[in-house]
Amino acid sequence: MYQPPSAAATGLPVSANSATSVYAPPPLSKPLVEWTTGLCDCCSNPGNCCLTLCCPCITFGRVSEIVDRGSTSCGVNGTFYALICCVFGCGYVYSCCYRSKMRQQYGLKGNDCTDCMIHCCCETCALCQEYRELQNRGFNMDIGWHGNVEQRTRGIAMATTAPTAESGMNR
Repeated sequence: MYQPPSAAATGLPVSANSATSVYAPPPLSKPLVEWTTGLCDCCSNPGNCCLTLCCPCITFGRVSEIVDRGSTSCGVNGTFYALICCVFGCGYVYSCCYRSKMRQQYGLKGNDCTDCMIHCCCETCALCQEYRELQNRGFNMDIGWHGNVEQRTRGIAMATTAPTAESGMNR
């Protein structure tokens, strides 16, 4: 006797080799969030804005080191970015890839096309926004990935140990 299903099966098959497939619900994805600052909010960090205007390879290097989680250094990526800018005049091609990678890591709104257009049309504003985003997420951009990791683990280690009572002169 045939019984129609009570609800339509949706999701991904869990077991494809059984006669009756069992379905799991589709994976839940986090909703995308807005960037913490706008593209043109350079006034919130004028020091970085001036640095990026004069030497964007430094800002790019710092951002890329954090996005790569320390697998490449600020110096290596900054130098590579500067070489691309000097030889081909289009460093935005390299930097827009890091914007896309950063967006995916933190679930930020946007897409690959807008990433490329933003970097092509306003490279300095894009780099400054990425720098501010990482700062707002708690990174100290001056000390790089490994410095941030060390600072956070030292902070955790210090917090878990009880303060020691000093002995010495007593009244």
